[in-house]
Amino acid sequence: MMPSRYGPPIDVQLRQLTKVAVMYHEQGVRQAQIADALGLSQAKVSRLLKRAAQLGVVRTTVSIAPGLHTELEGELERAFGLAEAVIVDVEDDADEAEQIAAIGGAGAAYLETAFTGADRVGIASWSQTLLATVDRMRPAVNPTVSEVVQLLGGIGVPEVQTQAQRLASELARMLGGQAYYVQAPGVVADRGTRDSLLREPGLQAVMERWRELTAAVVGIGSIDPSDLLAESGNAFDASDRETLLADGAVGDICHRVFRLDGSAIEGDVDARTISIPIDDFRRIPRRIGIAGGERKIGPVRGALAGGWVTTLITDARTAEQLIA
Repeated sequence: MMPSRYGPPIDVQLRQLTKVAVMYHEQGVRQAQIADALGLSQAKVSRLLKRAAQLGVVRTTVSIAPGLHTELEGELERAFGLAEAVIVDVEDDADEAEQIAAIGGAGAAYLETAFTGADRVGIASWSQTLLATVDRMRPAVNPTVSEVVQLLGGIGVPEVQTQAQRLASELARMLGGQAYYVQAPGVVADRGTRDSLLREPGLQAVMERWRELTAAVVGIGSIDPSDLLAESGNAFDASDRETLLADGAVGDICHRVFRLDGSAIEGDVDARTISIPIDDFRRIPRRIGIAGGERKIGPVRGALAGGWVTTLITDARTAEQLIA
């Protein structure tokens, strides 16, 4: 048999769907116009386009802009069961203050669009990262929350107490809600003092509001306190830290301390803390943690392992280490 002088026969259907795909995706011709031009029904054009995608004739690619980490965010969400992860770039040689500023900027952008007018939002105290977040926010045109409630005692050394108050008041101002404060220290000398303070009508009213929150915005602390917390008089003292570390503590949220596996440490220190109870905190539907940097790897890992937060805003280096 003599070889054919011609190439292999043309696959008519493949040629047709390729032509349709080029017209639609590259030339921007609408399906109805393609149907008219090629003498096809619009339903046939739609089927050909679907088949082109199935055969790989058409492939969708997404170009991710520099500074965005969509894939890494997805990995973090899947690894820890997060509802959402937001990751920001931080320069390799950035110091801790620059890291906090970058993460705070990402937190600010997120919080500006995170809520509806019906939200009741809790806010932690004594967090440098949250201060950086609130300081970078822009006021909402219309109210996006009804109230902002402190989650941890905000009374401390007068020179720095204003920072804890400012966290709640500024977030409320930015989002258009009413601020409510915990008029007590974050940690006291003994359980009896705590119980006495919690019986005060003002604190009782705040505790009722804790149970009605729809969202919380928190930092994730390490057992070694930040400068702000240390200066406030609300940090755990050396003896408390030694006890907590011996029990495996790696971090805290609102002075509720947890281990690397996320399990809570409930004991004498916890019983002297004036803060939202763990059960009330976990019942809040959206719990937004804002933290990052080398010093926070262990605390953030513990918070994620224990399901303490549902959303994490952090930096790329921290995220990469968390999923490594």
